[in-house]
Amino acid sequence: MSTTLSRGTVTIATERCKGCELCIPACKPNVLTMSQARNELGVSYPELAPGCTSCGACLLVCPDFCFEIYRFESPVSHEEVQNSEVGS
Repeated sequence: MSTTLSRGTVTIATERCKGCELCIPACKPNVLTMSQARNELGVSYPELAPGCTSCGACLLVCPDFCFEIYRFESPVSHEEVQNSEVGS
């Protein structure tokens, strides 16, 4: 197992997202990916993985104001299961 630290998190208003994907390359910790699921508008929306630094880049580029940023007082540790460990 490996450990990932998150210094913050974001909430995503998935129902407002229009699927522009501007947040994906703006996310420097590379923890945003587009979902396979679709919202009521029929578009994929971003999903957050552990490792957010709460830098706010996603908030700044989002034309639909889908993000709210939250910072943790101290980093939160997330245990990640490696692919080789799944099913062991």
